[in-house]
Amino acid sequence: MTQSKLILVTGATGYVGGRLVSRLLDTGCRVRCLVRDPARLQGRPWLGRVEVVAADALDESAVTDAMQGVSVAYYLIHGKQGGRDNAERDLAVARNFASAAERAGIERIIYLGELVDPAADLSPYLRARHETGYMLRYSPVPVTEFRAGMIVGSGSALFEMIRYLTEREPILVCPAWFYSEAQPIAIRDVLSYLIAALDSPESVGRVIEIGGATRLTYAQMLLDYAKERGLKRRLVRTPFYASRLSAYWVHMVTPIHWRVVAPLIEGLRENLIVRDETARRLFPQVKPLDFPTAVHFAMNKIQRDNVETSWMDALVVAQGDVKPYVFSVEDGMFVERRSVLLDLPAETVFRAYTGIGGARGWMYMDWAWALRGWMDKAIGGVGLRRGRRHPDEIRIGESLDFWRVELVEKDRTMRLRAEMKVPGKAWLEFISEPQADGKTLFTVCAYFEPFGLPGYVYWYSMWPFHKFIFDGLTKRLASRARVLGHAY
Repeated sequence: MTQSKLILVTGATGYVGGRLVSRLLDTGCRVRCLVRDPARLQGRPWLGRVEVVAADALDESAVTDAMQGVSVAYYLIHGKQGGRDNAERDLAVARNFASAAERAGIERIIYLGELVDPAADLSPYLRARHETGYMLRYSPVPVTEFRAGMIVGSGSALFEMIRYLTEREPILVCPAWFYSEAQPIAIRDVLSYLIAALDSPESVGRVIEIGGATRLTYAQMLLDYAKERGLKRRLVRTPFYASRLSAYWVHMVTPIHWRVVAPLIEGLRENLIVRDETARRLFPQVKPLDFPTAVHFAMNKIQRDNVETSWMDALVVAQGDVKPYVFSVEDGMFVERRSVLLDLPAETVFRAYTGIGGARGWMYMDWAWALRGWMDKAIGGVGLRRGRRHPDEIRIGESLDFWRVELVEKDRTMRLRAEMKVPGKAWLEFISEPQADGKTLFTVCAYFEPFGLPGYVYWYSMWPFHKFIFDGLTKRLASRARVLGHAY
């Protein structure tokens, strides 16, 4: 292993990248992460062991600076929302990255792409994933390109789609894409291939297709999951593909936004299988898992609340791929504050409010929160069902139902930014402020910055409901803090 070399990881805030960093560190590599917003790495257990460089991948000069001293760069950047504009942006990023790599003189780029049939009629998203490899290889820097099947693991978009559909629907009406053949691969096997490539000179300059040990249809994936969970499910086959309608359907019955699921469904119009066995020859030490085993491992991680990364870590929201908003108090912003003095230490109060949401719910009038989530889903928003990665741990950048965690200050603050569709910008902030006498002032703040007349109408129409909901929320969280205080 080339432990002495510096490895650059892009996409460290994403599903694969966040896990790859940990694996690289375990092998003794020195790691540098290139991210657009370093705050989104807060809470990662490996953060103190890596270098972090803030740069926008569209800024070639900044990326070149980030590559100084780097031997190998992992390229794990791509949009998740489909569409021609996003595809063109992905290609522009790849072009900049390849040029920066040449200028910085790095030895190799390792790219994780998509397992597709290039002769098929690909969607803009899948075409961009395929052409990104060509864009990277256009530069003189050698490239190893892995083309992976759909990834199965705790928190992966494919696995979550399978899990929620199977758990919630005893009878599934199956469009034609349910019966295209695929070769899903376990996340642990993807990571093994990415790591093994570092010590495989034979992989330089190659395109390598990787997949799991099982070829099966999406319909069979649902049945295999049902078998693992001891569920009986019936599938009703239809002859229509209905890709966009399917994406909206999945959007409504699972936590996954249609922008994320649409590219997955578009890919399933064709057979996504490994046609070249180069991976087995170059990496005989990697023994890909079959699909049922991959599901079993994923379920074990979820049941132990040990999900490292999730598809929700990506900034995919109803408004598109947006940079995290920098909070400021401005004229014209509506603010509601509710405070209660608790005879408890700040760390206990902090534990109480950072455990809100997900399966635990919102403590007060959960039906109203659920109704608001369904209303949001109905107009194309993210809805309430995204849940949370871990029932108690929280970190910046991850999603929490229809919020995004914007700030976490240990034992003091958690601020959530709304990702539901609203005519403005909204935040919900929880503050635990220690007092001189050992007590804690607990405050819940709701902020709203309206956009034009619709924003004002929305705020005043919702204000009467806020009084009941946020009053109740504050009281219930105070009660939970007292219970936690007695438990410790």
